[in-house]
Amino acid sequence: MATGPDLFDEIEALKKERNAIILAHYYQDPDIQEVADFIGDSLQLAQKAQGTTADVICFAGVHFMAETAKILNPGKTVVIPSLEAGCSLADSCPPDAFAAFKSLHPNAKVVTYINCSAGIKALSDVIVTSSNAEKIVNAFPPDQELIFAPDRNLGAYLSEKLGRDMILWDGSCIVHEQFSERKLVQMKVRNPDAEVIAHPECEASVLRHADFVGSTSALLARVRGSERRKFIVATEPGIFHEMQKASPGKDLMEAPIHGSCPTTGACNECPHMKKNTLELVRDSLRDLSPAIEVPEPLRSRALQPILRMLELSRPTAA
Repeated sequence: MATGPDLFDEIEALKKERNAIILAHYYQDPDIQEVADFIGDSLQLAQKAQGTTADVICFAGVHFMAETAKILNPGKTVVIPSLEAGCSLADSCPPDAFAAFKSLHPNAKVVTYINCSAGIKALSDVIVTSSNAEKIVNAFPPDQELIFAPDRNLGAYLSEKLGRDMILWDGSCIVHEQFSERKLVQMKVRNPDAEVIAHPECEASVLRHADFVGSTSALLARVRGSERRKFIVATEPGIFHEMQKASPGKDLMEAPIHGSCPTTGACNECPHMKKNTLELVRDSLRDLSPAIEVPEPLRSRALQPILRMLELSRPTAA
């Protein structure tokens, strides 16, 4: 099996042969980020997938991300390096159970975080990401009843910040629930010159100690633009690779977690994101497999709320 430079060269050759693009999330391993044509958060990746002219999209992320790319590009081949790269948050919201939940609130509009399956997207009125959720929720009239799914932590954060009650589905991300409030406070005391930045999927007990809360891309921009030199970062540590590249010399510390992780020693790492490897990226481009398929009419139903999100996410004219 090729390793090192040979493997990078293989991937570059396959991209040219297949007219392929590699899209990667910030939480991927550094080697995968290095071979990617574009690295971004969920919104940026959806926008890039919508606009690509490539014939093949290799999506180095988790299943719902590759599925979103296929929904947007039914005529393109979309592959994911590992089919085992799922998402605990998406898994926490089964379509049948959510449909029953939705039926209890017939007058509510459904605002759904992009971290969900095509089946959930098809039941939604609009999709959001952590980058655009505030803007999209505010686009609804104040008296419009809203269901927010599947992440209860992001939903609760939005409700408090926007002063708007929403009906929350009880889902969560296994990574962002690992952070310990008690240990974070202790770390802040030991590092009074550090700024705490956190993803809004974290629990409210952690977010209340954050100096800045934002999406993955917003956290990256915060470190890059801040005069501070030291940061405590409460999100998946895969982002540290791009943070360090964009802000060399700054001191980045992982927010502390509850207890210890007996298997990997790093419970704040997404086990699903780490299913993808450089070798599997190469294999997926070579074999055009595992390929993502979203059958009709499910794809068309899931497409509409995604398009609404992309439309509402466009910059407004000054």
